[in-house]
Amino acid sequence: MLKYTPEHMHCFGTFYGPLVAPNTGFCCVQSFSNKNPGFRIAATGVVLSVDEGCEIVKKLKLTGYPYKIFRNTAFIKDMFNSALEIAKFEGAAIRTVSGIRGQIKRALSKPEGHFRATFEDKILMSDIVFLRTWYPIKPARFYNPGIPTPLEKDSAYRPVDRPTRHFNPLRVPRQLASDLPFKSQIVQMRPRKKETYMQKRAVVLGGEEKKARDLLQKLTTLRNEKVAKRQAAQEERRKVYRAKVAESLEKKAAREKREKGEFWSREGKKRKNEGGDGGGGKKRKR
Repeated sequence: MLKYTPEHMHCFGTFYGPLVAPNTGFCCVQSFSNKNPGFRIAATGVVLSVDEGCEIVKKLKLTGYPYKIFRNTAFIKDMFNSALEIAKFEGAAIRTVSGIRGQIKRALSKPEGHFRATFEDKILMSDIVFLRTWYPIKPARFYNPGIPTPLEKDSAYRPVDRPTRHFNPLRVPRQLASDLPFKSQIVQMRPRKKETYMQKRAVVLGGEEKKARDLLQKLTTLRNEKVAKRQAAQEERRKVYRAKVAESLEKKAAREKREKGEFWSREGKKRKNEGGDGGGGKKRKR
């Protein structure tokens, strides 16, 4: 699930381990060996459920290429290796990159691995046909430390080399082009081999242009200096204001502290007087 999980987000995982109650926390480390000077926690998580019957599937996309097209029917190659594989997927839904849906019909006698498919519209030779499948995966029940992870050649990612698609140029008939309105006329111009005189011409400032650019540069410099002085003066005023606010806050805190002490002093005397005048003693015996 790490492949389909965004960065810094939670993901789901399944493994075999001892029976524990749900909502139990755990952490994973790569090795408990004493030879390693340090360790790193590989993962932390919480046990959601204990269920041996959970199903784990991996998305597998099979691709093929048409090599013969008859209207809505086409022969597809490079998707399967044998007729047995094709028989397993007879009736499965397939789709082209352009969005045309189809269905696998039957395997061809020769060559091996080719099959016939029908589509809802005529496809092109440059289309890529793909089949979405799901491959079940079962977690390993036994792990022996020191054994490297098995790496199969078929499961390794390989660079995908697809041939470059060459599209035919759009050719509009002359009769149709002549009937188009003026705004939609097709203008085809040959690319220029030589530079135009506007590209060759060097830009040399004249007397008036040079004076105008110099004046604009001076005005910009004066404006920037004025803005800098204004910002410095504003910062000075802010410093004075911050000092004034801090002083008022200190005076306020001292006044609140003094008033609080006076209040509790009066309150204590008041409670003491009320307790002395109450007279809660026992009655004398005669």
